[in-house]
Amino acid sequence: MDAVLVLEDGRVFRGRSFGASGETTGELVFATAMTGYQEVLTDPSYAGQIVTMTAAHIGNTGVNQFDREAERPFVAGFVVRQYADDYSSWRAEKSLSQYLRDHDIVALSEVDTRALTRHLRERGAMRAVISTEQDEIAELVAQARQAPPMLGLDLASGVGTRTIYHWTEGTPPDWFVGDQQDDQRRPQEGPPLQVVAYDFGLKRNILRKLVDHGCEVTVVPADTSAAVVLALKPEGVFLSNGPGDPATLGYAIANIQRLLGQVPVFGICLGHQLMGLAVGGATFKLPYGHHGANHPVQELHSGHVEITAQNHGFAVAAEGLPPEIEITHLNLNDGTVEGLQHKGYPAFSVQYHPEAAPGPHDADPHFGHFVELMREGRSSSS
Repeated sequence: MDAVLVLEDGRVFRGRSFGASGETTGELVFATAMTGYQEVLTDPSYAGQIVTMTAAHIGNTGVNQFDREAERPFVAGFVVRQYADDYSSWRAEKSLSQYLRDHDIVALSEVDTRALTRHLRERGAMRAVISTEQDEIAELVAQARQAPPMLGLDLASGVGTRTIYHWTEGTPPDWFVGDQQDDQRRPQEGPPLQVVAYDFGLKRNILRKLVDHGCEVTVVPADTSAAVVLALKPEGVFLSNGPGDPATLGYAIANIQRLLGQVPVFGICLGHQLMGLAVGGATFKLPYGHHGANHPVQELHSGHVEITAQNHGFAVAAEGLPPEIEITHLNLNDGTVEGLQHKGYPAFSVQYHPEAAPGPHDADPHFGHFVELMREGRSSSS
């Protein structure tokens, strides 16, 4: 079936449908990960976005029940260069096309994704529409322009859990290769550390990583009050990734302000941005965001460089941060803030994804640092 992608600036890309029939709108972004398309599709941080993969071949390994970051896909639409319907993997259960149709996700293949990515790099992320139903370009341009802009949009409150639940599952042993299990899992010292994780769009592999590092996790909704969190007696609080504009989440910012200094706090992605806002900083929208698994980040004290997995459209402004906040990491591509640390409280955050699903494991030690802060807090209270 023929299909068309139309951007709000009038640019048109034609291709073939390989997902559900219909129309969908969203902010169009590109992702540079070479693998992990199922994790991308099910990452709640992509809610409200049409994702273009820069890797040329997508679908080769099908889909399975293990690589989901959430129960369902969250992307608004999917765009690829070449779709492979004949998949090959001992873990695969169905084709990517069938999976997209099962979840009513409109997808487009045979698109010049190199030209599309260059266009977004020059013009910035923009609203777009994919349609398998009509070819009236002027009408589709108008439809794209009527879609809500990401700036000023609260999406986090609609993608996470609405109930409190507990998570105790670590990374399955057969996911590790060779001695990697010893590198990724840390020996447990004493009872498990009790962590409360705010779900602003939480990925499952983050929860698995926390368990791998000796934690038991209680997951709470995005709007859970600080009083309720503290009543759960956590030894640490985790602020998750998620979609949308962080500046709209006033309830989360206020709760973080009440938690700082009470227990160790660790935030990633949206959680990092909320940390920046909670301490008096500001956030801004990036031209086309950081979406992929190959972003170089430098730790300023040591000069050490990590290759990181990222998925965000907003960043914390370096200007205006209070003196008690230290910038710890910078993005080597564009100089944006990638890490913060509070000088007075056990609290820190990073803009990227240490769980890296998909992506490199360079940043895994951040989970270890969080554990160290919690163990110090346990020792001082005993």
